[in-house]
Order: sequence, then structure tokens, then C-alpha cells
Amino acid sequence: MKDFQEFLENIDELNKRDRMEGILNHIKKKYPQLKEEIKWNQPMFSDHGTFIIGFSIAKGHIAVAPEAVAIRQFEEEIKGVGYSHTQELMRIKWTDEVDFELLDKMVSYNIEDKKDMTKFWRKATF
Repeated sequence: MKDFQEFLENIDELNKRDRMEGILNHIKKKYPQLKEEIKWNQPMFSDHGTFIIGFSIAKGHIAVAPEAVAIRQFEEEIKGVGYSHTQELMRIKWTDEVDFELLDKMVSYNIEDKKDMTKFWRKATF
């Protein structure tokens, strides 16, 4: 898989494809400095060679992966909007509203927090 368009074309259900495309386009428009990448067959955004946020799809949800540090930072807000989460990702059910404000906070947090990083991932802290 080479790019976001190819990723989206592989989503068979149009409503799911449209929703994922809307999320990706929102981030592309709000953060044009971020690089679009496909790694491990998943769309993600990076900044100066470091991971910012990634996405994957499952039968029941979109998985949003901003790394464990960001999940901990926004855990209460994640719960407050009704999303479930693990240490590494939060889940937006296909029936949930997308909280773009929360996504923006996670992206902005990672951009700022990782501005001096030279590695792709943070060092695991759990």
C-alpha cells in the first residue's frame, strides 16, 4: 500500500470509507506540515521523522493511536466523550460522533511534545 487513497479504496463499505476519509482530510487540512505515511498498512502522520498519530479500522470501530503518553494525557476526555481505550489507542465506534476537537488536542500535543525527538517512537514507559 502506497498512499492514503489506496488505503481508502480498500475499505469496502462506503460509509466507513467516507468517515475514515473525513478524519484523514481533517488532519491534513488542519496540520498541512505533517507527512502522510502508510506503515504496516495503516495511515499515519509524522513530523520531522517522528510518529504523531495513526489509524486503523476494525469491524466495529476506527482505532486511533497517538501513543500511550497521549492516551494517558487525554484519558479523562476520552472517557468523557464515550470512547473506549487501551494503553496505546482509543476506539471510535462507527456509530459514534467523531470528536475532532479531541483529535486535534492529541495531534497538537504530540507535535509539541515530540518537537525535539529524533526517533520515530517514544521510548515505551509502561
